[in-house]
Amino acid sequence: MPARRAVTSGENRRASRHWWDEDADEYQAEHGDFLGRADFVWCPEGLREEDARLLGDVAGRRVLELGCGAAAAARWLVAQGAEVVALDLSGGMLRHAREAADATGLRPALVQADALALPFGDAAFDIVCTAFGAIPFVDDSALAMREVFRVLRPGGRWVFSVTHPMRWIFLDEPGEEGLMAVNSYFDRSAYVEQDENGVATYVEHHRTLGDRLRELIAAGFVLTDLVEPEWPEGHEQIWGQWSPLRGHLFPGTAIFCAAKPA
Repeated sequence: MPARRAVTSGENRRASRHWWDEDADEYQAEHGDFLGRADFVWCPEGLREEDARLLGDVAGRRVLELGCGAAAAARWLVAQGAEVVALDLSGGMLRHAREAADATGLRPALVQADALALPFGDAAFDIVCTAFGAIPFVDDSALAMREVFRVLRPGGRWVFSVTHPMRWIFLDEPGEEGLMAVNSYFDRSAYVEQDENGVATYVEHHRTLGDRLRELIAAGFVLTDLVEPEWPEGHEQIWGQWSPLRGHLFPGTAIFCAAKPA
């Protein structure tokens, strides 16, 4: 049963790792075709890095993908000439990343680690990015921002997509029932799914737009853009709460683009 409650860091980490390990096969079966073998899709609206170019020229750049999942984006970056490290907490998701690397011949370095304690030296990367990875699932996203800032070189880019904060006002439903505002935008307590014993099995965190901006600024970043992808005409695929009905009315994704000062 879902709840909105506080979670400890350990509880959060255990739930996230277990959930994504257990869900890896089903997730790939459901979404793998949409995400592609070697493609960088920012969001369920279908915005692709090939078109958006939010990362700039990646050829010859050292790139870290946080919360990479099966690492389709990392393989696309490799194909563009980047030197890529793909990091995820879940061994189950990284198993899919290894299998896809073998199938495509595109081989980013794969690392299993926590986004709150990146196992890299200072100024190790030119670009850090994630499409719905890591940031919504850690209990201390402000710390994650500081870790990204630390491992970025001066002048480096940090681009991440998350569920648009205003979506938390509504029920997590793609149909008409998902058009009614029922939750407080200002409730930052974690969304927790738990078993019959009250043990967290899935955890996700809401932050307001202001919260995200303050996290970035406090870490030292300069915000360069905030992209709210519009639902494209002819796109009929439903992904969880994302649907044409809701997508034509209000944004489902926010993409934050930031830079570490040179």
